[in-house]
Amino acid sequence: MPSLTLAHISDLHIGPLPRAGLRALAGKRVTGFLSWRLKRSKVHRVEVLDRLAEDLAQQKPDHIAVTGDLVNIALPDEFAQAHAFLKRIGTPDQVTVVPGNHDAYVSIPWAKAAGLWDAYMTGRHFDGSESDRAPRDVRDFPFVRRIGGIALIGVSTALPTRPFSAAGALGPEQLQRLDAILEKLGDGGAFRVILIHHPPFGGGAYKRKSLRDASPLADIVRKRGCELVLHGHTHMSMLGRMTGPSTSVPVIGVPSASAVPTSHRDPSRYHLYRLSRSDGAWTLTVAMRELKADGSGFAPIGEIVLLGETVRSAPSAVPQCA
Repeated sequence: MPSLTLAHISDLHIGPLPRAGLRALAGKRVTGFLSWRLKRSKVHRVEVLDRLAEDLAQQKPDHIAVTGDLVNIALPDEFAQAHAFLKRIGTPDQVTVVPGNHDAYVSIPWAKAAGLWDAYMTGRHFDGSESDRAPRDVRDFPFVRRIGGIALIGVSTALPTRPFSAAGALGPEQLQRLDAILEKLGDGGAFRVILIHHPPFGGGAYKRKSLRDASPLADIVRKRGCELVLHGHTHMSMLGRMTGPSTSVPVIGVPSASAVPTSHRDPSRYHLYRLSRSDGAWTLTVAMRELKADGSGFAPIGEIVLLGETVRSAPSAVPQCA
């Protein structure tokens, strides 16, 4: 495939919260429920997701990547709501999903939680058989989806944590598998895109919200390389870099897909990555589309052109981070 357009959305936080009894809200869920009622429900609006879905349909990307936090406090009915939205924006072969920390807010059987979206995570798991199948649980990552010369590598940083913590981790087994996957795909000349929820470097989020094993992940990228890392979690547009074996690797985050304009975080925004290949070299252009101030739809706000590790132009809307 000489060119491809990949849309990236994250942190949908789909509302409203389903009705739940006191037993369901016991433990960590009660803090999330109160946060939703007092603050988050005013920020994350389903009508914003309606406008986003309409704009995605108009832009017609070849594929859509969703990097986690589709739900809020991991009530079982929330996962069904999220599944309905995924079906709205595309079929499983048009959309790829990885889970975020809110998708593992509390311990819940995989089949009743993110397992409902398994068709959107079905891929090659490189577990010896290298068969194409759906993940069985959060330990069954990474998976790989190939789209022409592009390889989407889905990892999971989702794990239940104590109240007021939103940290994530890949774990040593997943890191070991990721190392082998990046090496194999790199040897095959693929354009490797890691899909991850948490920012993959230290300082990408507050400590209680950070990726606990960012350092060993950085060691793997430094050794094996990849061409692009996409993340969410911070609810802001972010442009960072990781060190690769020969060039730096762009690391790009998007705001919450459902957010209205506030003074605290960026409004709903998504990115369109246009990848093309000519004479063996890849060109990557990132176009950003943002919710209009009146909430009536989305409009373009700028572009970034990446040739290898060089940023040719970047709008002020994207903060830089090391």
